Amino acid sequence: MSRRRFARSTWKNGDVATKVASTTVPDSHPAAAADSTRQFLRHVMVVGGTLREWEELGDDRWTARVETLGAIADHAGASFLTLRAFEPGADAVQQPRWERRIGGCHVIIDPCGDGRERFAEAMQRLEPHDPVNEATVAEALYAPADCEPDLIVVLGESTRLPPSLVWELAYGELVFVPLAWSDLGADHLVDAFADFAQRERRFGGLDESDE
Repeated sequence: MSRRRFARSTWKNGDVATKVASTTVPDSHPAAAADSTRQFLRHVMVVGGTLREWEELGDDRWTARVETLGAIADHAGASFLTLRAFEPGADAVQQPRWERRIGGCHVIIDPCGDGRERFAEAMQRLEPHDPVNEATVAEALYAPADCEPDLIVVLGESTRLPPSLVWELAYGELVFVPLAWSDLGADHLVDAFADFAQRERRFGGLDESDE
């Protein structure tokens, strides 16, 4: 099984809640631990679009997107959902960082499209007396999320990694969805969850078949 896989939507229309409820998705309920086909999912990250495309989405569509994706992540038992730009892009428009709680899921909208810049800023936020190790770096990078992203849904082809990702690539499971930021819908995230639920976690590693 390849660590990088495409997720394609198989639904056409219908209620989002019905789609989620009828799909095998990761669940944080203790009973899920006994199911070998499910994976523990606490933090989901969706990466796509340039800052200009984020601006063009508009307030109404942003609100709807956050509410819909947040509800799906909450249903799957995720505590955190981070939306991040793929890259700054040409004619980048400065975007604010903001957060919202949807049910039990904390949604973080992070417009930083340059992973190196974000890493440098995280290092600057560390207190002088703080040790520099994996735990403190991760805390500075992901706050208020208190854990690494388990699943990273990348909008784009698998031939190109997002410049906004650096640290995350060592841990998160990647699912590539070849579509534009403006076309992202509930179905695509549900499909990514279903894909994730069937995987054997490698935490940045590869299956024997990939070696």
